[in-house]
Amino acid sequence: MTMRRGASFCLLLSLSLVLLGFVQAKPNYKDALAKSLLFFHGQRSGRLPASQRVSWRSDSGLSDGFSAHVDLTGGYYDAGDNVKFNFPMAFTTTMLSWSSLEYGKRMGPELANARAAIRWATDYLLKCATATPGKLYVGVGDPNVDHKCWERPEDMDTTRAVYSVSASNPGSDVAGETAAALAAASMVFRKVDSKYSGLLLRTARKVFQFAMQYQGAYSDSLGSAVCPFYCSYSGYKVRLVSAKVETVVLGSILDELLWGAAWMFRATNEMSYYKILKSMGADNQPDLFSWDNKYAGAHVDYILGENPIGMSYMVGFGPNFPKRIHHRGSSLPSLTSHPQAIGCDGGFQPFFYSANPNPNILTGAIVGGPNQNDGYPDQRSDYSHSEPATYINAAMVGPLSYFAGTLN
Repeated sequence: MTMRRGASFCLLLSLSLVLLGFVQAKPNYKDALAKSLLFFHGQRSGRLPASQRVSWRSDSGLSDGFSAHVDLTGGYYDAGDNVKFNFPMAFTTTMLSWSSLEYGKRMGPELANARAAIRWATDYLLKCATATPGKLYVGVGDPNVDHKCWERPEDMDTTRAVYSVSASNPGSDVAGETAAALAAASMVFRKVDSKYSGLLLRTARKVFQFAMQYQGAYSDSLGSAVCPFYCSYSGYKVRLVSAKVETVVLGSILDELLWGAAWMFRATNEMSYYKILKSMGADNQPDLFSWDNKYAGAHVDYILGENPIGMSYMVGFGPNFPKRIHHRGSSLPSLTSHPQAIGCDGGFQPFFYSANPNPNILTGAIVGGPNQNDGYPDQRSDYSHSEPATYINAAMVGPLSYFAGTLN
Protein backbone atom coordinates (compact mmCIF):
# COMPACT_ATOMS: atom_id res chain seq x y z
CA MET A 1 0.00 0.00 0.00
CA THR A 2 1.26 3.46 -0.90
CA MET A 3 -0.54 6.77 -0.93
CA ARG A 4 -4.19 6.18 -1.82
CA ARG A 5 -5.25 8.71 -4.40
CA GLY A 6 -6.05 6.54 -7.43
CA ALA A 7 -8.73 4.62 -5.58
CA SER A 8 -10.33 7.85 -4.39
CA PHE A 9 -10.38 9.20 -7.95
CA CYS A 10 -12.06 6.09 -9.34
CA LEU A 11 -14.58 6.23 -6.53
CA LEU A 12 -15.35 9.89 -7.11
CA LEU A 13 -15.90 9.34 -10.82
CA SER A 14 -18.24 6.48 -10.12
CA LEU A 15 -20.12 8.38 -7.41
CA SER A 16 -20.62 11.31 -9.73
CA LEU A 17 -22.26 9.02 -12.27
CA VAL A 18 -24.53 7.58 -9.62
CA LEU A 19 -25.54 10.97 -8.27
CA LEU A 20 -26.21 12.30 -11.77
CA GLY A 21 -28.88 9.67 -12.15
CA PHE A 22 -27.45 7.09 -14.54
CA VAL A 23 -29.46 4.28 -12.98
CA GLN A 24 -30.92 2.38 -15.89
CA ALA A 25 -30.43 -1.23 -14.83
CA LYS A 26 -31.61 -0.70 -11.25
CA PRO A 27 -29.38 -3.11 -9.33
CA ASN A 28 -30.60 -4.33 -5.98
CA TYR A 29 -29.55 -1.30 -3.96
CA LYS A 30 -30.89 -2.70 -0.70
CA ASP A 31 -28.64 -5.72 -1.08
CA ALA A 32 -25.68 -3.53 -2.01
CA LEU A 33 -26.30 -1.28 1.00
CA ALA A 34 -26.47 -4.25 3.38
CA LYS A 35 -23.24 -5.66 2.00
CA SER A 36 -21.44 -2.32 2.05
CA LEU A 37 -22.07 -2.14 5.81
CA LEU A 38 -21.28 -5.82 6.41
CA PHE A 39 -17.78 -5.10 5.09
CA PHE A 40 -16.94 -3.13 8.22
CA HIS A 41 -17.24 -6.27 10.35
CA GLY A 42 -14.34 -7.70 8.36
CA GLN A 43 -12.20 -4.65 9.15
CA ARG A 44 -12.70 -4.67 12.91
CA SER A 45 -9.76 -4.66 15.28
CA GLY A 46 -10.00 -5.58 18.96
CA ARG A 47 -12.13 -8.05 20.86
CA LEU A 48 -15.06 -9.06 18.67
CA PRO A 49 -18.54 -9.23 20.21
CA ALA A 50 -21.10 -12.01 19.91
CA SER A 51 -22.85 -9.92 17.26
CA GLN A 52 -19.84 -10.19 14.92
CA ARG A 53 -21.20 -11.11 11.48
CA VAL A 54 -18.02 -11.95 9.55
CA SER A 55 -17.31 -15.30 11.16
CA TRP A 56 -13.86 -15.93 9.71
CA ARG A 57 -12.47 -12.97 11.67
CA SER A 58 -11.35 -13.33 15.31
CA ASP A 59 -9.93 -11.10 18.07
CA SER A 60 -6.84 -9.11 17.14
CA GLY A 61 -4.74 -6.17 18.27
CA LEU A 62 -5.58 -6.78 21.93
CA SER A 63 -2.33 -5.18 23.13
CA ASP A 64 -2.71 -2.02 21.04
CA GLY A 65 -1.56 0.96 23.09
CA PHE A 66 0.45 -1.14 25.52
CA SER A 67 3.75 0.48 24.57
CA ALA A 68 2.29 3.88 25.52
CA HIS A 69 0.57 2.52 28.65
CA VAL A 70 -2.89 3.24 27.26
CA ASP A 71 -5.76 1.18 25.89
CA LEU A 72 -6.07 1.73 22.14
CA THR A 73 -7.86 -1.49 21.26
CA GLY A 74 -10.68 -1.39 18.75
CA GLY A 75 -11.24 0.65 15.64
CA TYR A 76 -10.70 -0.46 12.06
CA TYR A 77 -7.85 -1.63 9.89
CA ASP A 78 -8.01 0.86 7.05
CA ALA A 79 -7.67 -1.49 4.10
CA GLY A 80 -5.95 -4.80 3.39
CA ASP A 81 -3.22 -4.27 5.96
CA ASN A 82 -3.07 -4.56 9.76
CA VAL A 83 -2.44 -0.90 10.58
CA LYS A 84 -4.86 1.55 12.16
CA PHE A 85 -4.54 4.96 10.51
CA ASN A 86 -6.80 7.43 12.30
CA PHE A 87 -6.91 10.02 9.53
CA PRO A 88 -8.83 7.87 7.02
CA MET A 89 -10.67 6.12 9.88
CA ALA A 90 -12.03 9.43 11.13
CA PHE A 91 -13.06 10.41 7.60
CA THR A 92 -14.80 7.04 7.25
CA THR A 93 -16.68 7.76 10.47
CA THR A 94 -17.72 11.22 9.33
CA MET A 95 -19.00 9.86 6.02
CA LEU A 96 -20.97 7.06 7.68
CA SER A 97 -22.47 9.58 10.08
CA TRP A 98 -23.33 12.01 7.29
CA SER A 99 -25.03 9.24 5.34
CA SER A 100 -27.02 8.19 8.39
CA LEU A 101 -28.11 11.75 9.10
CA GLU A 102 -29.19 12.47 5.54
CA TYR A 103 -30.66 9.11 4.53
CA GLY A 104 -31.27 7.22 7.75
CA LYS A 105 -35.00 6.96 7.07
CA ARG A 106 -34.25 5.32 3.73
CA MET A 107 -31.92 2.74 5.25
CA GLY A 108 -34.65 0.72 6.91
CA PRO A 109 -33.18 -2.06 9.06
CA GLU A 110 -29.68 -1.16 7.91
CA LEU A 111 -29.73 2.03 10.00
CA ALA A 112 -28.95 -0.05 13.09
CA ASN A 113 -25.99 -1.60 11.29
CA ALA A 114 -24.78 1.83 10.20
CA ARG A 115 -24.91 3.04 13.80
CA ALA A 116 -22.98 -0.05 14.90
CA ALA A 117 -20.31 0.65 12.27
CA ILE A 118 -20.03 4.25 13.46
CA ARG A 119 -19.86 3.34 17.13
CA TRP A 120 -17.10 0.78 16.56
CA ALA A 121 -15.01 3.66 15.26
CA THR A 122 -16.08 6.34 17.75
CA ASP A 123 -15.45 4.12 20.77
CA TYR A 124 -11.86 3.88 19.57
CA LEU A 125 -11.55 7.56 18.62
CA LEU A 126 -12.76 8.52 22.09
CA LYS A 127 -9.94 6.49 23.60
CA CYS A 128 -7.46 8.19 21.29
CA ALA A 129 -8.72 11.64 22.29
CA THR A 130 -8.97 11.14 26.05
CA ALA A 131 -6.33 8.58 27.07
CA THR A 132 -3.57 11.13 27.73
CA PRO A 133 -4.17 14.86 28.39
CA GLY A 134 -2.52 17.02 25.73
CA LYS A 135 -2.17 14.19 23.24
CA LEU A 136 -4.26 12.82 20.42
CA TYR A 137 -3.32 9.29 19.39
CA VAL A 138 -3.54 8.97 15.63
CA GLY A 139 -2.40 5.48 14.72
CA VAL A 140 -1.27 2.05 15.82
CA GLY A 141 1.16 -0.21 13.99
CA ASP A 142 4.35 0.52 12.07
CA PRO A 143 3.24 0.63 8.42
CA ASN A 144 6.76 0.20 7.05
CA VAL A 145 7.16 -3.05 8.98
CA ASP A 146 3.60 -4.24 8.45
CA HIS A 147 3.81 -3.88 4.69
CA LYS A 148 6.71 -6.31 4.57
CA CYS A 149 4.49 -9.00 6.05
CA TRP A 150 1.53 -11.00 4.86
CA GLU A 151 -0.15 -12.35 7.97
CA ARG A 152 -3.61 -12.45 9.51
CA PRO A 153 -4.56 -9.72 11.99
CA GLU A 154 -5.07 -12.51 14.51
CA ASP A 155 -1.41 -13.55 14.15
CA MET A 156 0.27 -10.15 14.21
CA ASP A 157 3.80 -10.34 15.56
CA THR A 158 4.99 -6.99 14.19
CA THR A 159 5.66 -3.87 16.22
CA ARG A 160 2.45 -2.19 17.33
CA ALA A 161 4.00 1.24 17.54
CA VAL A 162 1.78 4.05 18.80
CA TYR A 163 1.71 7.48 17.18
CA SER A 164 0.33 10.73 18.55
CA VAL A 165 0.23 14.47 17.96
CA SER A 166 0.60 17.13 20.61
CA ALA A 167 1.38 20.80 21.15
CA SER A 168 5.02 20.26 20.22
CA ASN A 169 4.22 17.85 17.36
CA PRO A 170 0.94 19.19 15.96
CA GLY A 171 -1.51 17.54 13.63
CA SER A 172 -4.34 19.95 12.86
CA ASP A 173 -5.45 17.89 9.88
CA VAL A 174 -6.02 14.62 11.70
CA ALA A 175 -7.35 16.47 14.76
CA GLY A 176 -9.80 18.45 12.61
CA GLU A 177 -11.04 15.27 10.97
CA THR A 178 -11.35 13.55 14.36
CA ALA A 179 -13.41 16.47 15.67
CA ALA A 180 -15.62 16.26 12.58
CA ALA A 181 -16.15 12.53 13.12
CA LEU A 182 -17.08 12.92 16.77
CA ALA A 183 -19.37 15.89 16.11
CA ALA A 184 -21.16 14.19 13.23
CA ALA A 185 -21.57 10.97 15.21
CA SER A 186 -22.97 12.92 18.17
CA MET A 187 -25.95 13.84 16.01
CA VAL A 188 -26.44 10.24 14.90
CA PHE A 189 -26.83 9.13 18.53
CA ARG A 190 -28.60 12.23 19.85
CA LYS A 191 -32.07 10.65 19.95
CA VAL A 192 -31.08 7.04 20.62
CA ASP A 193 -28.33 7.48 23.25
CA SER A 194 -28.21 11.04 24.55
CA LYS A 195 -25.49 10.29 27.13
CA TYR A 196 -23.14 8.88 24.51
CA SER A 197 -24.00 11.72 22.15
CA GLY A 198 -23.06 14.24 24.82
CA LEU A 199 -19.72 12.55 25.41
CA LEU A 200 -18.96 12.61 21.70
CA LEU A 201 -19.76 16.32 21.37
CA ARG A 202 -17.81 17.34 24.48
CA THR A 203 -14.79 15.47 23.20
CA ALA A 204 -15.21 16.96 19.73
CA ARG A 205 -15.07 20.47 21.20
CA LYS A 206 -11.78 19.74 22.94
CA VAL A 207 -10.23 18.08 19.89
CA PHE A 208 -11.24 20.93 17.59
CA GLN A 209 -9.83 23.48 20.02
CA PHE A 210 -6.59 21.49 20.04
CA ALA A 211 -6.56 21.48 16.22
CA MET A 212 -6.96 25.26 16.07
CA GLN A 213 -4.56 26.09 18.87
CA TYR A 214 -1.63 23.95 17.70
CA GLN A 215 -1.53 24.21 13.95
CA GLY A 216 0.63 22.04 11.78
CA ALA A 217 0.46 19.08 9.43
CA TYR A 218 0.68 15.65 11.01
CA SER A 219 2.77 14.52 8.05
CA ASP A 220 5.49 16.90 9.21
CA SER A 221 5.26 15.67 12.79
CA LEU A 222 5.17 11.93 12.11
CA GLY A 223 7.09 11.59 8.84
CA SER A 224 7.49 8.04 7.58
CA ALA A 225 4.92 6.72 10.04
CA VAL A 226 2.20 8.22 7.83
CA CYS A 227 3.95 9.09 4.56
CA PRO A 228 3.68 8.04 1.83
CA PHE A 229 0.66 6.12 3.10
CA TYR A 230 -1.70 8.88 4.22
CA CYS A 231 0.17 12.14 3.88
CA SER A 232 -1.86 15.31 4.12
CA TYR A 233 -1.46 16.93 0.71
CA SER A 234 -4.49 18.95 -0.26
CA GLY A 235 -5.36 22.55 0.41
CA TYR A 236 -4.06 26.05 -0.13
CA LYS A 237 -2.60 28.85 1.92
CA VAL A 238 -4.85 31.53 3.34
CA ARG A 239 -4.04 34.66 5.28
CA LEU A 240 -6.11 35.37 8.37
CA VAL A 241 -5.81 39.04 9.27
CA SER A 242 -6.91 40.50 12.60
CA ALA A 243 -6.24 43.89 14.11
CA LYS A 244 -2.89 42.85 15.49
CA VAL A 245 -1.69 39.75 13.73
CA GLU A 246 -1.54 38.14 10.32
CA THR A 247 -1.08 34.40 10.09
CA VAL A 248 -0.85 31.90 7.27
CA VAL A 249 -2.71 28.64 7.67
CA LEU A 250 -0.96 25.78 5.91
CA GLY A 251 -2.83 24.44 2.92
CA SER A 252 -2.47 20.82 3.97
CA ILE A 253 -4.48 21.42 7.16
CA LEU A 254 -6.96 24.07 6.09
CA ASP A 255 -9.60 21.83 4.56
CA GLU A 256 -9.71 19.64 7.69
CA LEU A 257 -10.11 22.73 9.89
CA LEU A 258 -12.93 23.90 7.61
CA TRP A 259 -14.46 20.43 7.66
CA GLY A 260 -14.18 20.22 11.44
CA ALA A 261 -15.68 23.69 11.89
CA ALA A 262 -18.54 22.83 9.55
CA TRP A 263 -19.48 19.77 11.56
CA MET A 264 -19.04 21.56 14.87
CA PHE A 265 -21.36 24.28 13.62
CA ARG A 266 -23.94 21.77 12.47
CA ALA A 267 -23.78 19.85 15.75
CA THR A 268 -23.95 22.93 18.02
CA ASN A 269 -25.45 25.73 15.91
CA GLU A 270 -22.96 28.06 17.61
CA MET A 271 -21.92 31.09 15.60
CA SER A 272 -18.31 30.89 16.74
CA TYR A 273 -17.79 27.89 14.47
CA TYR A 274 -19.56 29.63 11.61
CA LYS A 275 -17.20 32.58 11.97
CA ILE A 276 -14.23 30.21 11.75
CA LEU A 277 -15.68 28.80 8.52
CA LYS A 278 -16.05 32.25 6.98
CA SER A 279 -12.67 33.50 8.14
CA MET A 280 -10.87 30.53 6.58
CA GLY A 281 -12.39 30.92 3.15
CA ALA A 282 -15.30 28.48 3.07
CA ASP A 283 -16.61 30.31 -0.01
CA ASN A 284 -13.71 29.13 -2.17
CA GLN A 285 -14.78 26.77 -4.94
CA PRO A 286 -14.30 23.04 -4.29
CA ASP A 287 -12.65 20.73 -6.79
CA LEU A 288 -12.96 17.16 -5.54
CA PHE A 289 -13.82 15.25 -2.41
CA SER A 290 -11.83 12.44 -0.77
CA TRP A 291 -10.32 11.36 2.55
CA ASP A 292 -7.60 13.98 2.02
CA ASN A 293 -9.62 16.79 0.42
CA LYS A 294 -12.78 18.00 2.17
CA TYR A 295 -13.47 21.29 0.37
CA ALA A 296 -16.45 19.92 -1.51
CA GLY A 297 -17.83 18.42 1.69
CA ALA A 298 -17.51 21.66 3.52
CA HIS A 299 -19.97 23.45 1.13
CA VAL A 300 -24.26 4.00 -15.19
CA ASP A 301 -24.04 1.93 -11.42
CA TYR A 302 -20.56 1.52 -12.69
CA ILE A 303 -19.28 0.16 -9.39
CA LEU A 304 -22.09 -2.39 -9.18
CA GLY A 305 -21.46 -3.94 -12.58
CA GLU A 306 -22.81 -1.59 -15.24
CA ASN A 307 -19.46 -1.21 -16.98
CA PRO A 308 -17.75 -2.48 -20.15
CA ILE A 309 -16.51 -5.73 -18.58
CA GLY A 310 -19.60 -6.44 -16.48
CA MET A 311 -17.56 -6.54 -13.27
CA SER A 312 -19.05 -5.57 -9.93
CA TYR A 313 -16.35 -3.90 -7.86
CA MET A 314 -18.20 -4.79 -4.68
CA VAL A 315 -17.12 -8.21 -3.45
CA GLY A 316 -20.04 -10.62 -3.21
CA PHE A 317 -22.43 -8.46 -5.24
CA GLY A 318 -23.64 -9.87 -8.54
CA PRO A 319 -22.29 -12.89 -10.43
CA ASN A 320 -18.92 -11.39 -11.38
CA PHE A 321 -16.82 -9.66 -8.72
CA PRO A 322 -13.14 -9.52 -7.59
CA LYS A 323 -11.95 -12.87 -6.24
CA ARG A 324 -8.32 -12.06 -5.40
CA ILE A 325 -8.47 -8.83 -3.43
CA HIS A 326 -5.37 -7.41 -1.78
CA HIS A 327 -6.40 -8.15 1.80
CA ARG A 328 -4.53 -10.20 4.37
CA GLY A 329 -7.48 -11.62 6.28
CA SER A 330 -9.41 -12.48 3.13
CA SER A 331 -6.49 -14.09 1.31
CA LEU A 332 -5.24 -16.23 4.22
CA PRO A 333 -7.11 -19.21 5.72
CA SER A 334 -9.10 -18.46 8.86
CA LEU A 335 -8.11 -19.68 12.30
CA THR A 336 -10.90 -22.23 12.09
CA SER A 337 -9.46 -23.91 9.01
CA HIS A 338 -5.78 -23.23 9.80
CA PRO A 339 -5.29 -22.87 13.58
CA GLN A 340 -1.50 -22.79 13.31
CA ALA A 341 0.00 -19.29 13.40
CA ILE A 342 1.12 -17.74 10.12
CA GLY A 343 4.17 -15.57 10.69
CA CYS A 344 5.26 -12.38 8.97
CA ASP A 345 6.75 -14.17 5.96
CA GLY A 346 4.56 -17.25 6.11
CA GLY A 347 1.68 -15.81 4.16
CA PHE A 348 3.47 -15.04 0.92
CA GLN A 349 3.87 -18.66 -0.09
CA PRO A 350 1.57 -20.31 -0.90
CA PHE A 351 -1.16 -17.74 -0.28
CA PHE A 352 -0.23 -14.25 -1.54
CA TYR A 353 1.34 -15.50 -4.77
CA SER A 354 -1.37 -18.07 -5.41
CA ALA A 355 -3.62 -17.69 -8.45
CA ASN A 356 -6.48 -19.23 -6.48
CA PRO A 357 -9.38 -17.05 -5.29
CA ASN A 358 -9.23 -15.80 -1.71
CA PRO A 359 -10.52 -18.44 0.72
CA ASN A 360 -12.55 -15.89 2.72
CA ILE A 361 -15.04 -13.68 0.91
CA LEU A 362 -14.98 -10.16 2.36
CA THR A 363 -18.58 -9.44 1.40
CA GLY A 364 -19.29 -5.81 0.61
CA ALA A 365 -15.69 -4.71 0.15
CA ILE A 366 -15.30 -2.18 -2.66
CA VAL A 367 -11.89 -2.35 -4.29
CA GLY A 368 -9.87 0.47 -5.84
CA GLY A 369 -11.41 -0.28 -9.22
CA PRO A 370 -10.41 -0.58 -12.88
CA ASN A 371 -7.61 1.10 -14.76
CA GLN A 372 -8.10 3.98 -17.16
CA ASN A 373 -9.11 1.54 -19.91
CA ASP A 374 -11.83 -0.14 -17.83
CA GLY A 375 -9.61 -3.17 -17.37
CA TYR A 376 -9.38 -5.13 -14.14
CA PRO A 377 -6.83 -8.00 -13.95
CA ASP A 378 -8.04 -9.24 -10.52
CA GLN A 379 -4.55 -9.79 -9.18
CA ARG A 380 -3.77 -9.80 -5.47
CA SER A 381 -0.44 -8.06 -6.03
CA ASP A 382 -2.07 -5.17 -7.91
CA TYR A 383 -2.92 -3.28 -4.72
CA SER A 384 -3.78 0.03 -6.38
CA HIS A 385 -6.76 -1.63 -8.06
CA SER A 386 -7.52 -4.69 -5.92
CA GLU A 387 -7.29 -3.30 -2.37
CA PRO A 388 -10.50 -2.30 -0.56
CA ALA A 389 -10.61 0.49 2.01
CA THR A 390 -13.03 1.67 4.67
CA TYR A 391 -13.27 5.19 3.28
CA ILE A 392 -14.33 3.89 -0.14
CA ASN A 393 -17.20 1.92 1.36
CA ALA A 394 -18.16 4.78 3.66
CA ALA A 395 -18.58 7.15 0.72
CA MET A 396 -20.90 4.66 -1.02
CA VAL A 397 -23.29 4.19 1.90
CA GLY A 398 -25.09 7.50 1.33
CA PRO A 399 -25.84 7.04 -2.41
CA LEU A 400 -26.82 3.41 -1.87
CA SER A 401 -29.14 4.43 0.98
CA TYR A 402 -30.79 7.05 -1.20
CA PHE A 403 -31.46 4.63 -4.04
CA ALA A 404 -32.39 1.78 -1.73
CA GLY A 405 -35.22 3.91 -0.36
CA THR A 406 -36.25 5.31 -3.74
CA LEU A 407 -36.00 2.70 -6.46
CA ASN A 408 -36.42 -0.70 -4.79
